[in-house]
Amino acid sequence: MHPASDSTTDLGWCRDRRGWPLAWIGLVLIASGLAHAILYAAVGGPWEGAVSWRKPILFGISGGLTSLSLGWVWAHLRWRRGDGVLAVATAWALLVEVALIDLQRWRGVASHFNRQTAFDSFVYDAMGALILFVSIVAADLMIRCFRQPTSFAPEMLLAARAGLVLLVISCLLGIWVGIYGDTRTAAGLPAEVYGTAGVPKFPHGAVIHALQWLPLLAWLARQAAVPERLRRPLVASASTGSALVGVYALLQTLAGRARFDASPGQTLLLTAGILLLALPALVIAGWWLGSRRRRQSPAAG
Repeated sequence: MHPASDSTTDLGWCRDRRGWPLAWIGLVLIASGLAHAILYAAVGGPWEGAVSWRKPILFGISGGLTSLSLGWVWAHLRWRRGDGVLAVATAWALLVEVALIDLQRWRGVASHFNRQTAFDSFVYDAMGALILFVSIVAADLMIRCFRQPTSFAPEMLLAARAGLVLLVISCLLGIWVGIYGDTRTAAGLPAEVYGTAGVPKFPHGAVIHALQWLPLLAWLARQAAVPERLRRPLVASASTGSALVGVYALLQTLAGRARFDASPGQTLLLTAGILLLALPALVIAGWWLGSRRRRQSPAAG
């Protein structure tokens, strides 16, 4: 059995046989997204719409961050037979899915809900199959992260678990968005509207990157020398806040409301989520400033 990486704060996990393919593909995807952002800045064009540079930019960066995070989690789990092959397959699934989105933009056609030709339909179905595969892998990693010993510190383990749960929920919502939009398109209706003004992709995207920001918060807490007894409660607060933001986004969509056309109750829910996210950031910032002053005090004296 291969040992898991022994650190949650350095880049040693990239050397793990499961981590490195996802790390490299993640960097390639982020670079692709940034390259398309530069192209968009140079040539301009609409940001919204079925055919725009937004999708290559956002899917490139988002897919890259997801790839890096999945590799990071995988490298801290016990080895299981077939892990190496599965990690490579997951990395390539993310790469090909984003590449197909890029291809459609360069062809000047929509990447999603596009069945105008047999080729467009094939591309859309292939994208759906690839993201379904990645979703299953993410769900498997989530289960393993709860059931198996890991090399994560307690606060980092909570961040990874909460981030994976929210990622899997986001993936399931993304699959629903695809099925719902495909059905609407077949009926000649707009694919990206639910009810009067609901945005189906809003709950899908609201917390899909919790697997990045929750571990980042846990890492910053350690770097700021926050006492160990406080780190896990801070991550728990941020995890709860992230979940509330996700619930807000889902309820807004199901109510047929635009993203921020909120009722008083919904506004309260969103406010609570934001406060629970902001509180740990403020505490960590306070500890970082305090530790910095303490390091400077002897020199000043």
